[in-house]
Amino acid sequence: MVLLESITIPLGTKMPSFELKDPKGKIYKSGEQYGERGLLLVFTCNHCPYAIAVWPRVVRLAAYARNMKINAVAINPNIHPDYPDDAPDKMIGKIKELGITFPYLIDETQETAKAFKAQCTPDIYLFDKKHALVYHGRIDDNWQDESKVTREELKEALNNLATGQPISLVQKPSMGCSIKWRT
Repeated sequence: MVLLESITIPLGTKMPSFELKDPKGKIYKSGEQYGERGLLLVFTCNHCPYAIAVWPRVVRLAAYARNMKINAVAINPNIHPDYPDDAPDKMIGKIKELGITFPYLIDETQETAKAFKAQCTPDIYLFDKKHALVYHGRIDDNWQDESKVTREELKEALNNLATGQPISLVQKPSMGCSIKWRT
């Protein structure tokens, strides 16, 4: 496993479009995923210890965001023969295990991850209703131990987006395992 941080992407960048399937074959188009106020999008997977550690937080924050009219989508870019734990059938198990109520999509070609310039799992993006990037950073200040979190940066960004308040321009990168790029 190679530890990487998300890269800096200019705020205001427009969200790339995508059309991806979930593990059962249902197609999701990016423009149809937005809530009234925006979209939380997370590149993640099943096997990365960083992703595993924050999955429960992602699920809770997605429900929290939905209550503020911000939808959520997770995308798995690690569909790779060398990582069977990330295969679509294993994604179905993860959906059941965590009670994921938002789309968890397959980026089989990895073109979507490349378009977003995603680097790691998790790599977190928050877009406003105009499809402009307003937050690209970590969930909080302690990925390893949720009981030691002192600052919930993503939740703060969600609150500010929902209430029309400015979102901090100081955004610390997310970090996790490198995306398992196909050669």
